[in-house]
Amino acid sequence: MLPVMTATTFAAAVVPTQAAAQSLPTLGQSSAADLSPAMERKLGERVMREIRADPDYLSDLLLSDYINALGSKLVSATRKVGLDASQSFEFFVVRDPAVNAFSLPGGFIGINTGLIVTTRTESELASVVGHETGHVLQHHIARMLGQQSQNSWIALGGLLLGLLAGIGARSSDLGMGIVMGGQGLAVDRQLRFSRDAEREADRVGFQLLQAAGFDTYAMPTFFERLQRAEAINEAGVPEYVRTHPLTTDRIADMLNRSRNAGYRQPEQSPEYVFVRARSLVLQQKSASDFAAIAAAQRTDIRTQTAPSVAAAWYAVALAEFKQNRLEPAREALEKSRAAFGGTGPGTPSLAVLASDIARLSGRTEEALRLAAEARAAFPLSQAADMAYADALVASHRIPEATKFLRSQVERYRSEPVWWRALAGAWAADGKRARQHAALAEQYALQGQWMAAVSQLKLAREAGDADFYEMSTIDARLHEFQRRYREDKEDEKDFNKQFG
Repeated sequence: MLPVMTATTFAAAVVPTQAAAQSLPTLGQSSAADLSPAMERKLGERVMREIRADPDYLSDLLLSDYINALGSKLVSATRKVGLDASQSFEFFVVRDPAVNAFSLPGGFIGINTGLIVTTRTESELASVVGHETGHVLQHHIARMLGQQSQNSWIALGGLLLGLLAGIGARSSDLGMGIVMGGQGLAVDRQLRFSRDAEREADRVGFQLLQAAGFDTYAMPTFFERLQRAEAINEAGVPEYVRTHPLTTDRIADMLNRSRNAGYRQPEQSPEYVFVRARSLVLQQKSASDFAAIAAAQRTDIRTQTAPSVAAAWYAVALAEFKQNRLEPAREALEKSRAAFGGTGPGTPSLAVLASDIARLSGRTEEALRLAAEARAAFPLSQAADMAYADALVASHRIPEATKFLRSQVERYRSEPVWWRALAGAWAADGKRARQHAALAEQYALQGQWMAAVSQLKLAREAGDADFYEMSTIDARLHEFQRRYREDKEDEKDFNKQFG
């Protein structure tokens, strides 16, 4: 398998400081003139449409909240090191035990659950996210295309179609899907570029790691551990090593930079260990898998080999919850909270699971109280907000639930999950037209125009919409039909250009 770079990214212009620029390898001129930010985003959205439709795309709000907060902390550090991150970023999690991460056009960065589980500290996880962010900020694939002698748009088409093929094959190595599609790229030049790009992403990632207050030693430590895994068992080489070839020189460079930067004790988010435990459970797919995880975590606790007793009991609680064993889940969660210590909600993961267990156990008032406490303690947590909405519906407080959810769809305009929740609340209230109209908005945000159109037609036929609601439904129906036609034309042009 050829070592390749997974970061297929076409980012906005980056303006490093003079010192930062001198520390980075020269990769040639950017092809920003060939790839506009609008085209970059459109390509990224097209790929993300396929990823979001895959059952292994994890829309779990607790994981999403955490990984986006971590990514935002690194992106916010760009200004401290003189980098311009003018484009938007979206970090998401994929259910896959392979140790890997990857970037897509438009600032989308995917993190496998296997990577989260394999890290031992938050700084180790941040080092990989920072590395991928470095690929995005330096728009490496755009530069690579700019260096090709053939038409860069044709190369771009091969890369994108290869990526879609990789997703369609449910490959854990999306990077290989990319390289298999890029048949016109010269292998020798690609390998040279990949090595330079990896060094540059290392250095940008290191700067972000340091500026964001993480432990810079985590980067060489984690990469060295992956390299040792490669040396010990070639057949079981982590995917990240295959797609981001690690060399002794790269690790030595990162280690030297860490020594020069000096050590400072980082503050690790208490949520990290619970997100790690949650990722371990959610990457399982069957009841027997959940039972095995619960048994293994209990063994680790009993033998005192669990890195975090609180996180181990949380994994037991979540695994039991996934099997609908609510009383064992509640007991395990109480032990997790006791091991964590302190008072109040604790962390978002602890608080949300407590509310969910209470709600499904029929203790709706308790669930509502716990969710309200979580919202007060973690005002930026979408997961806490969703637990509150679920508890309102379970408590049959439908007017309150719909009012709250309508405010949430305004607050999170680009998040389909809130429209789906609102549709559920309208369904509980027997408002079929509003239910289907909300589902239409969810599908529209996911780029599924025909599904959105179908839902609006069902809304028209429901028979319980007033004049103003029917007017809105008709307007949205025409809008989505137009967007569908435009999307088909774009697809036809794309196939003509690259097919």
